Amino acid sequence: MAEPLKAMYDGLFLEKFAGLLKSAWSPFDAVLFAERVRDGDWEQLELKARTRKITEALGAALPQAYDEALAVLYQIDEKCTGLPFIIFPDFVEVFGLEPQNWELSLDALERFTKYSTSEFAIRAFILADPQRMAQQMLIWADHPNEHVRRLASEGIRPRLPWAQALPLFKRDPSPIVPILEKLKCDDSLYVRKSVANNLNDIAKDHPELVISLAQAWIGNDAKTDWIIRHGCRTLIKQSSPQIMELFGYAKHASAEEEEQPLVAFAAIEVDPETVAIGGEVSIRYRVQLREGQPAKLRIEYGIAFVKSGGKTSLKRFLLSDREYAGGASASSVRTHRFADLTTRKHYSGLHLVTLWVNGREVASAELLVTEAEST
Repeated sequence: MAEPLKAMYDGLFLEKFAGLLKSAWSPFDAVLFAERVRDGDWEQLELKARTRKITEALGAALPQAYDEALAVLYQIDEKCTGLPFIIFPDFVEVFGLEPQNWELSLDALERFTKYSTSEFAIRAFILADPQRMAQQMLIWADHPNEHVRRLASEGIRPRLPWAQALPLFKRDPSPIVPILEKLKCDDSLYVRKSVANNLNDIAKDHPELVISLAQAWIGNDAKTDWIIRHGCRTLIKQSSPQIMELFGYAKHASAEEEEQPLVAFAAIEVDPETVAIGGEVSIRYRVQLREGQPAKLRIEYGIAFVKSGGKTSLKRFLLSDREYAGGASASSVRTHRFADLTTRKHYSGLHLVTLWVNGREVASAELLVTEAEST
């Protein structure tokens, strides 16, 4: 099993980091710094809490004048690269939020993001003054360094994982759009992935805005087309009609056209039909297209998971997403495990397993999930 991320802050890391700080500023007390970090409940702390504890110990050990403390960090930041050194931006968030320090702090976050990432720390500044920071992100979107350009998008994402949310941009993402407009043809894949993820965040609260942007942007640049496709992934999963049409998925026949259905035959089977929590089943499916023109299909299976209160919640899983010839058949077998996950706990009861083609259910089967056998 892989070690948790918090394990990167081990004794060796602290020793090397303290050594670098001592080399940059001789009064630095490496022993006291390590003691402050490791005292109390250190072993129980998760990644973000460990980062913050190191930051606070750093603030106690460095010069108390903010500009002088930054000067020490600037002497070693080029040697401090990668995720562990989100300590540096976190230092800015903790000690540099006072209004008189903002110019210094924004310069520091711009610098530190090149070696680690300032995407989490910048959000405290956005919450403090969203209008000013939206303008700052717009400026950073033109920066020659890809890490700073990525910060312009990643830092202002409404739903950035692991980070505090930005409720104001969940409500009104319009200030984000000019930033994404600047970055939608960026040469860096690193930046484009962030733009796509930002769009996907916005789509969860304002799908109509993302649909409008996708329709306006598509077909002008291959790099932008990649962003749109990746940024609309939630809307594709939801089978948004406008997005399905935009990406060329075949339409199902309307009620008046049922003599020419998109799918001529569909079936799904589950084996075994009863499974204990912790076990697995095989899901076999087959989809036969009608004769005629080629068709782009997104084929998924869904499971209506029974929840603790007895209600069900549908989750769909991708099977295939490509173009098929007219009259072609798509079939395969997929294994599905019912082991509990950190994101999903299973409950006993009758589960409905469904087959979906381009957002429409075309076949179903029942599966009985039982309690795990006691050992």
